[in-house]
Amino acid sequence: MKGKMAIIGDGDGALVFSAAGADAYAAEDGAAAKRLLKELAGRYAVIFVTDVLAAQMEEEIAAYAMQPYPIVLAVPSARGSSGYGAQLLRRQSERALGMDITGTEGER
Repeated sequence: MKGKMAIIGDGDGALVFSAAGADAYAAEDGAAAKRLLKELAGRYAVIFVTDVLAAQMEEEIAAYAMQPYPIVLAVPSARGSSGYGAQLLRRQSERALGMDITGTEGER
């Protein structure tokens, strides 16, 4: 599993991550993304999920936050960011460190 990365994306935007060495998987909606995350969790160290899909699978991502692997990160899609990924990072840093490390405290 060491060093292996995957992206679960909502369309062709996920293919951009292939250039960085990530295996790309397309999901048409949140339900498909949830199934893919469960399937890929044992095979990848890092799984990126486009933030539009990540917002639809908050509970599943939260469950992996308590485990060392895989690391599940929300990233913007090719269409741009919905802001969910930054919001998730802010919440996780506040929970882990007791403070906002993103510098976006006033942008809630």
